[in-house]
Amino acid sequence: MRAYASGLIVGRFQVFHIGHRNIVRAALRLCDRVLVLIGSSQEAGTAKNPLSYETRRDVIAEIFPREAERGRLIIAPLPDLGVGNVPAWGNYVYSSASEVLGTPPSLFVTGREERRISWFDDNPAISELYVPKTVDISATQLREFLAAGEVLKWRIFSDPANYHRFDELREAVLRSAGNNETASM
Repeated sequence: MRAYASGLIVGRFQVFHIGHRNIVRAALRLCDRVLVLIGSSQEAGTAKNPLSYETRRDVIAEIFPREAERGRLIIAPLPDLGVGNVPAWGNYVYSSASEVLGTPPSLFVTGREERRISWFDDNPAISELYVPKTVDISATQLREFLAAGEVLKWRIFSDPANYHRFDELREAVLRSAGNNETASM
C-alpha cells in the first residue's frame, strides 16, 4: 500500500518525453494506481496535435508495460471541453478521472511550473505534487527535432522503449505541419 490510492496526471503529450516519464514514475512511486488522462484526445493531424490519442497511449504504455498490464497505470482519453484553464475545466477533469477510476483521485501530479491545483478548488480532497523539472525540454522542441529529422537530439529526450517510433512520429509531425485548424485549447 502506497501513500495515495490513486494519482492523476493530465497532459496532451504531443510528444511524450523523459520529463513526462519522470512525472509518471514519481506518481507510480506514491500511488497504488495512476491515471494518465490524455488531453485533446479528439484531435490529431494538426500542427499543435499531430499524434492520435491511440499513438500517444501506446507510446506511454510501451515505457511502462508491467504497470499497464497490472492495471497500476491506466491511460484514458480526455476530449477538450472548450472552457480553458478555469474551475469548470477542473470539475470536468476531476469527474472524468473519478469515472475512469471508480473513485475520486487522491493526488494530482504535475510537472508544470504554474500551479494547476486551482482546477480543483471545488474538490479540496485532492492533494498536489509538483515534480520539479530535471531536464530542459518541451514537447514542442521534440516535434521540432522530429520535423528536422534530428534523430540523435530526439533520442536524448525520449525513452529508449520508443526509439523504434521515430519514423512513425516524424511522419505524423510532417503530415500535420501547417495545419493550424485546431479545435483544441
